[in-house]
Amino acid sequence: MRLLIAGNWKMHGLRADLEKIDSAAAWAHKVQPAIDVLVCPPATLIREAARIAEGRLAIGAQDCAPEVSGAHTGDIGAEMLRDAGASAVIVGHSERRQNHGETDALVAAKAAAAKRAGLLAIVCVGETGAEREKGDALSIVGGQLVASAPVGMKASELAVGYEPLWAIGSGHVPTHSEIVEMHAHIRNVLIAHLGEQANNVRILYGGSVKPANAREIFGLPGVGGALVGGASLDDLEFEAILASAAKSI
Repeated sequence: MRLLIAGNWKMHGLRADLEKIDSAAAWAHKVQPAIDVLVCPPATLIREAARIAEGRLAIGAQDCAPEVSGAHTGDIGAEMLRDAGASAVIVGHSERRQNHGETDALVAAKAAAAKRAGLLAIVCVGETGAEREKGDALSIVGGQLVASAPVGMKASELAVGYEPLWAIGSGHVPTHSEIVEMHAHIRNVLIAHLGEQANNVRILYGGSVKPANAREIFGLPGVGGALVGGASLDDLEFEAILASAAKSI
């Protein structure tokens, strides 16, 4: 299974920052024989980013609406993202769930929209620090996953982003055993939910991935790549993470 490294720019990036796309594309082209690379800039930059990256780097989006079109002011449909040049979309990111009150049902509808439009859906799940301390991490994440990933999705249509919410932006990373345990649990839940073909779904780790810890994380059983936040905005850091991914193969 090829590793997938997905950079999430979040609400960062103006046209002047598109030079970062060219830099990432150059590195992605170098490591493409070994890994897949995706960058998800804000929606305002997708079309131009796709033009710059064509043939070298995949471009994705950070969210989509469930509907194809209609009276939904401010929303962007999955088909619109595809038309702009995106090949994937993140749905259910922890910041969307927390800051916008997105439910599992809404995330599932967005994942279904991605499937409809021919986009890879990166469905995000994760537990809070309080939930982990209570011993509920596995049940919380498993429940989110079942409710957020529509039945019938194929491995080619789905990736899972595991976000330990208590680690994001903190610089603190779960222990190797905690990462392995959660990724194995997610795999088992996927197989029970979607069937044996779910063995081919990539499970991305997304919690303070940095050049200093990337290679160790990529070498852990069950880790199918990374969902990289802040480090994807720094050319040197993102390039180092890509290099670590390629060396871990």
